[in-house]
Amino acid sequence: MRQLTALLFFLASLWIPGFSHGAAYYEGKTLTIVVGYKPGGGYDRYARLFQKFLPRYIPGNPTVVIQNMPGANSIIAANHIYSVAKPDGLTIGTFNNGLVIAQLTKVEGVRFDLTKMAWIGSTASDAAILAVRADVPHKTVDDLRKAKEPIVIGATGPGSSTYDFPALLKEFAGLNFKLVPGYSSSSDVMLAIERKEADGRGGSYASILPFIERGLVRPMIRTRVVVPEIEKLPVDEDLAASAKGKAIMAVRSTPEIIYRPYAAPPGTPAETMKILRDAFAKASRDKDLLAEAKKTKLPIDFVAAEDAVKVVQEVLRQPPEMAQEITKYIKFGD
Repeated sequence: MRQLTALLFFLASLWIPGFSHGAAYYEGKTLTIVVGYKPGGGYDRYARLFQKFLPRYIPGNPTVVIQNMPGANSIIAANHIYSVAKPDGLTIGTFNNGLVIAQLTKVEGVRFDLTKMAWIGSTASDAAILAVRADVPHKTVDDLRKAKEPIVIGATGPGSSTYDFPALLKEFAGLNFKLVPGYSSSSDVMLAIERKEADGRGGSYASILPFIERGLVRPMIRTRVVVPEIEKLPVDEDLAASAKGKAIMAVRSTPEIIYRPYAAPPGTPAETMKILRDAFAKASRDKDLLAEAKKTKLPIDFVAAEDAVKVVQEVLRQPPEMAQEITKYIKFGD
């Protein structure tokens, strides 16, 4: 009887959807991480960092490879994960955290539903900050409001945190900013600040941190995501003069909680997802990974799948009228 039971279990395991065979499932296989951008950017650098350490924590020690799939601010990659990649646990993706806003505002080309993705989590959270050149005389938010001459804020363009974040501060917090878009990259914005063509910029704390450490700029305002080093900075939502402004700022900044998101295709088996989620969580605590992340200035702050889902739901639950208002002020972009 015992032999029959064992045989039936073995036969069942051959066809039950989602049966991963433990370590045997990934043994000799390749896990592909689809990155929605070209090599060298932030999403790619995080993916390549985890590429090195994930095999330690996936039973079967699979090969992990990167497939860069740039285009449409990672919409192409997200569409691929959602509807092209097989839900077999062998393909996962990382894409712009702002895709949730793209879905909310019905950006052209979006053919995915982030609420149906099989979420792994996010390897980091980050806040957007407003930083000004260190020699700019304005020290407080009130100084920024009362400045006799507009503070020149360099930006790439609408749809980026270099533009949208300070634009909302100008619109709803009354800061005396002159936004100058058109720079080809955030690096070019920093060069403009060094040359004193611009007085400041918006952007992620992680991207501006090296220039803070150099003493080139100082942070003045942050968004709601708590980063210990800048926790005492004033929060943009608290500076808004209207309920509408507070709400729009909150929606814009909420995706920063999942600064570097990872997900698998809908329908990926639960047991396989558990393996992937556990692997990412454990890799995020790996001493060697953390040492390399510190050296390369890639902050690690793992966000679990259930919390990533809450972020997506929080943004997408906005009523249609609010979604319409948001499109006036927030564009999807880098």
